[in-house]
Amino acid sequence: MAQTISIHSYRGGTGKSNTSANLAVLLARAGSRVGVVDTDIHSPGIHVVFGRAPSSFQRSLNDFLWGRCPVEEAAYDVTTTAIGQAAAEDDHGPRIFLIPSSIKTGEIARILREGYDVARLNDGFLELIRVLRLDFLLIDTHPGVNEETLLSIAISDAFVLILRPDQQDFQGTAVTLELARKLDVRKILIVINKIPPAMDRELLRQQVEDAYRAPVVGMLPLSHEMAELASGGLFVNRFPLHPLTRELSNVVAAIQDGSVGST
Repeated sequence: MAQTISIHSYRGGTGKSNTSANLAVLLARAGSRVGVVDTDIHSPGIHVVFGRAPSSFQRSLNDFLWGRCPVEEAAYDVTTTAIGQAAAEDDHGPRIFLIPSSIKTGEIARILREGYDVARLNDGFLELIRVLRLDFLLIDTHPGVNEETLLSIAISDAFVLILRPDQQDFQGTAVTLELARKLDVRKILIVINKIPPAMDRELLRQQVEDAYRAPVVGMLPLSHEMAELASGGLFVNRFPLHPLTRELSNVVAAIQDGSVGST
């Protein structure tokens, strides 16, 4: 049965989109069919991590939300660039589908001005799972708390919350977790990103787990390789043996493990 995974952060700049893209690759490499939806409609960008230019998309999530096309027409198979040609040639094997949001200023302005039907977005998620035969649907959310975020949280089988070791992140994350619990999310997973090398990792893990009553499943080090990549590719492909890649693999294992999580 397909799982819907919302990947969220209280503030921008936490590495949410990079994390979402790299988790999708690791899930697909493990044999899954994965969809990645960019619902950060106000500031879309995950397509960059997958090496796709906006001009390569004829349709986007915005087109579906405005009733211009079925949602599957906004889904693009990025399997070849993400995990290789051999996988792409197997119609029953692992795949990655990207559903981008529009980078056009007019489309973004319309969303800001008019909003959109959030219930239609939910219908689109269900249709993607059915038509594309997905094992996992990853929702790259808009930072902070808004109607779309609440919907994503409410329909998710798992909620992956990314934060940095930063006091503003700590306070905002507490608010987001409380909302997730009120919405009865069954599985809450915490990922700490950009951890400085001098910081006591185990003490940090213990403090976060005690404060939030949820498991820390990934502790991603502050990485100059990630900074130099500058969202210009998939980190786990470029650096398969890097400690950050190993930590992302731990996150994938927790997503796949039905016994891990806390509400």
